[in-house]
Amino acid sequence: MDGQQQRAVPPQSRPPPATGDFSAIYTVFFAFVVIVSMIIIPFSSTMNNNLSILHQVPEGHVGVYWRGGALLKTITYPGFHLKLPMITHYEPVQVTLQTDQVTEIPCGTKGGVMITFAKIEVVNRLRKEYVYDTLRDYGVHYDKTWIYDKIHHEINQFCSSHSLQQVYIDVFDQIDEKMKDALQGDCTRYAPGIEIISVRVTKPTIPETIRRNFQQMEEERTKVLIAVERQKVVEKEAETNKKMAISEAEKNANVSKIRMEQMLREKESAMRQEEIDNQMYLARQKSQADADFYRLVKEAEANKLKLTPQFLELKFIEAIADNTKIFFGDKVPNMIFDQRLLGNFLQEASRNISREVSDA
Repeated sequence: MDGQQQRAVPPQSRPPPATGDFSAIYTVFFAFVVIVSMIIIPFSSTMNNNLSILHQVPEGHVGVYWRGGALLKTITYPGFHLKLPMITHYEPVQVTLQTDQVTEIPCGTKGGVMITFAKIEVVNRLRKEYVYDTLRDYGVHYDKTWIYDKIHHEINQFCSSHSLQQVYIDVFDQIDEKMKDALQGDCTRYAPGIEIISVRVTKPTIPETIRRNFQQMEEERTKVLIAVERQKVVEKEAETNKKMAISEAEKNANVSKIRMEQMLREKESAMRQEEIDNQMYLARQKSQADADFYRLVKEAEANKLKLTPQFLELKFIEAIADNTKIFFGDKVPNMIFDQRLLGNFLQEASRNISREVSDA
């Protein structure tokens, strides 16, 4: 009975499947898509950054944004940032030193010769505080207007006012500074955010025939310079030899002068010595003469005192006595002793002696 009742009960219908599980799956899938769009898309070089939400500004750059084609004043710095996908457009702008290379720049010189500058490098920088103004006025490719196109214009202006000789040789070393001043002058006036650091200009390419002529001219100029330098060397050697000869002559002259001065000093010394000897001899002779004179005077005075008749008589007798002779024979010579005659003789002799003394 109970089993029949149980079989008699009609079967109940199955419950409908739950929709909550599918909602969770959709949510997870949507979150996964969002994460992929935020992480994978910014690092993919093949996808437009307009579709990304998360973007990265590299070091040395700033991020600038456009919304609906209008440049925003918002400037972001290196790092990760968020933006609205499909609405906001983002571009990184370099604000550190960068080098722009302008290649194949043709120009014509004042003489009509066409030459080509293979490469000109311009080192420049965009200041951070002028990023918005510069991009608003000249766009992201501001360097095309103020560097690439400007270089072409300035090079043509420079070539048209100079000859090939000047451009290729004479003033080539001045082109760098002239280009830098020209670029910086216009940038300062119209785009002050652009700073020109330096300009490097390579040697231009000229027609082969003209280049060979310049090469020959340079060779001739080199020969002339070598000749001039050789002449300078010869002149320098001659000048050196002249200086050496002058120095040797001056040395010999100085030596001769010293020797002459030495000889003169020796002569002067000998003269002074001779003068001293003469003075000494003169003094001795004078002293001797004075002594002799004094002696003679004194002797004369003494003789004068001695000239008495008695003394003369004594001397006469002594003289006769000294001449005593012995005569042998039968006859003896007679000698008359006249006292008066003897006295006269002695007086005459005394007068003569006095006269001689007074004359002396």
